[in-house]
Amino acid sequence: MYQRIDGNTWRHIWIAGDLHGCHQRLLNELRERHFNPYKDLLICVGDLIDRGPDSLHCLQLLKRQWFKTVRGNHEQMAIDALNAGDMTLWSFNGGAWFNHLSGKEQHMAYQALRECDQLPYIIELHCASGVNIIAHADYPSDHYAWKKPVDKESVLWRRERLSEHLAGKGGAISGADHFWFGHTPLKHRVDATNQHYIDTGAVFGGEMTLVQVQ
Repeated sequence: MYQRIDGNTWRHIWIAGDLHGCHQRLLNELRERHFNPYKDLLICVGDLIDRGPDSLHCLQLLKRQWFKTVRGNHEQMAIDALNAGDMTLWSFNGGAWFNHLSGKEQHMAYQALRECDQLPYIIELHCASGVNIIAHADYPSDHYAWKKPVDKESVLWRRERLSEHLAGKGGAISGADHFWFGHTPLKHRVDATNQHYIDTGAVFGGEMTLVQVQ
């Protein structure tokens, strides 16, 4: 459920919001930042797939040494659909791209989605900006601890904490310096106490947010 990353291995580290198949936009953003795949690291808050133009190439990022991600609810929907043999819910939520692939491409996507079942729910990154926790939607506790049991569904889906922040009622999460989340498309990045919400709706025409933390 947890993965720990030592940032000292890398020169620069960025955290990216939800990709949702926007592979070329990501490459453009990395090029603008002079990203070096041999020295730098990109960590995504999940939802590599669905809705956008190129989910397959986003899945293939999993093979890159410079790329890490937590699982998002869209990866989980895909995993659940393949396990159940029922594509209905996933297709309704942006997964129809899978059915439009060639046989060879479907095989590649299938293998990559099987790998998604090994993705962590939570990444703990130690780097120049401190201890950074990356999860898709929420860390469902007011105190973070390494390998602390938390509800997996809440990590992937929960929006209540963000709603509290937007209403001016949210508080900090203790146990780490920064928490990075995606999941909810926003017009602009929201920073509230030590929590940062960086899904700015790239797939809907918004910005693709990348934040440099080292």
